[in-house]
Amino acid sequence: MDFTYDEEQQALREAVRGLVGKAYSDYEQRRQTVAAEPGFDEAQWGRMAEMGLLGLPFSEDDGGVGAGPVEISVVAEELGRVVAPEPYLTSVVWAGGLVSAVGTAEQRAEVLGALSAGQSVLAPALAEPGRRWTDDATEVTASEDGGAWTLTGTKEPVPQGARADVLVVSAMLPSGGTGLFLVPGDAAGLTRTGYATHDGGRAAKVTFEATPATPLGEPGADVAASIATVTDLARIMACNEAVGAMETALRTTSAYLTSRKQFGVTLNTFQALTFRAADMYISLELAKSLAVWATMVVASGSPAEIAEAARRASLQVARAGRHIGQEAIQLHGGIGMTAEYSIGAYTSRLTFLDHLLGDATFHLRSLAATVGDHAEVDPLP
Repeated sequence: MDFTYDEEQQALREAVRGLVGKAYSDYEQRRQTVAAEPGFDEAQWGRMAEMGLLGLPFSEDDGGVGAGPVEISVVAEELGRVVAPEPYLTSVVWAGGLVSAVGTAEQRAEVLGALSAGQSVLAPALAEPGRRWTDDATEVTASEDGGAWTLTGTKEPVPQGARADVLVVSAMLPSGGTGLFLVPGDAAGLTRTGYATHDGGRAAKVTFEATPATPLGEPGADVAASIATVTDLARIMACNEAVGAMETALRTTSAYLTSRKQFGVTLNTFQALTFRAADMYISLELAKSLAVWATMVVASGSPAEIAEAARRASLQVARAGRHIGQEAIQLHGGIGMTAEYSIGAYTSRLTFLDHLLGDATFHLRSLAATVGDHAEVDPLP
């Protein structure tokens, strides 16, 4: 099987690398960007829209490009290489994916059209305090009166929740099940408390008090299954972003080992350090293989197959990210712990991606729960 990019995919990769590489070639520039509100470069968001990146996953009828999962993974990986702070994963892949999967034709054209043009930022308001990585909603409840819907409750953390123009909110329906709703960022009864995350990004606690909301798709429909599938897609794209970050972390560490001198010789002279770098490379290659495989499953697999691929890839990537991030800091020594040096930002981003959509323990537990569904294998037939 050929895993290489075709000419169009390679051209996309080079274009994205040129765009984000130019913007964040200087790590100090990235530090200044994430230190200021809203935590990413609005002008860069507009340039990404001009290149067609924000509309890449969506159909042309909805104002997008209509590309496949491989093309989306190319963008995610290149953003990961420079730990670009723009909310592509959460706003485009996750929140935009929910609108694309559930919304009516009119909603998709309006919301995704504005997102693709760089005129708005979406935020997925799915997580609830005290409940991690679930596809159903209990904390936020939806009420309907004469065709008008309102939401009450709290969502936290909401990625880019303080900046978002539109929130895609999950809520418990009056009849049971989980529905999705569109809520403007300036809606009545909505309170947003923003804060910085450990990777330099932004999140918010969002409280709804009888806040007017528009049902996404058919009013009153239980869309938990669609939420689960889109979240699995976001997990796989997070794996690709993590692969890009790990590649840069390994390359930066290798360059440091071949240039930094100790006792009159470069650090790569010490065999133990070279072996540790080699182990980092092995972890990266295993993670990359699983991420590529999972991306291909998205292109042709069923929701159940996509879910399993997402968990398998996420588990391997989580383990690799922890290994590579920690080793990168250790092999850099004291400088690796400083905020002024880039390697810490890569490790922080890998940790953020690990916990955003389910950590290694969560995915391992999910996979272990299905062991009984598989037939026994005789290793000595």
